[in-house]
Amino acid sequence: MNRIELEWQQLKKPEISGQMFDDELDLAYAVIDGIDARGERNNYRTERFKFNNYSSS
Repeated sequence: MNRIELEWQQLKKPEISGQMFDDELDLAYAVIDGIDARGERNNYRTERFKFNNYSSS
């Protein structure tokens, strides 16, 4: 597993396991909250990036 996959596994288990989500947006917010909580717990800074979704074609 690469580092991103390992982080995803660590996030899924304690932060979002057992929860039901009505839609993708609810899941996205749960992932954001989980990452923020892990950062606070482990004393590291988290930062969110917003990517352009514009197509060049």
